[in-house]
Amino acid sequence: MRKPHLALLPALLLAFAFGLAACGGGGESDEDKITSTIEESATSTDPSICKETQTQAFMEQTSSAGGGAAVKECEEETKSGEGNPDSVEVSEVEADNGKATADVAFKGGTFDKQTVEVALVEENGDWKLDELTGFAKFDPGVFVGELAEQLEEEPEIEPQVAGCIVEGLEEAPKEELEALVIENNTQPIVELAESCE
Repeated sequence: MRKPHLALLPALLLAFAFGLAACGGGGESDEDKITSTIEESATSTDPSICKETQTQAFMEQTSSAGGGAAVKECEEETKSGEGNPDSVEVSEVEADNGKATADVAFKGGTFDKQTVEVALVEENGDWKLDELTGFAKFDPGVFVGELAEQLEEEPEIEPQVAGCIVEGLEEAPKEELEALVIENNTQPIVELAESCE
């Protein structure tokens, strides 16, 4: 039971970070709409925003599932509100011909002090998150610390196993930690869990 649960951690962390809300009203520039969408989304606990502000591709990238299961996972994680940041700062917004990119810096929550790069697409006048493309700023120490807190709160993971996993993550290369989120590559955590048991 522990291994499948561990495999979900990066996807859950990302879902916590992006509880996404609907964008603002009319009359705004694309940059304003993108910025307000991301800012409002960060603290939302309304599950309906998943379909309203994320493409299916984004939900599947940040989930451990595909299709309708990815939507359901997004809705459940958004409703919980766990790991949501206190605020986000949106910068480097570039929009052209129905596509956009932006950097999102997190204050508080699971991605505290990290800055992620996202791609968005415009659908029927509304902007939706389409892909998590990378990290503009990544602090491995802070990331592992936040992950350690999540592991400690999981009742299915024994404390000594959680501690062992954290030690392994502290020694992991920065690129491997980034891939946990960007590529939804859970293999390092699964391998650590197996070696820690």
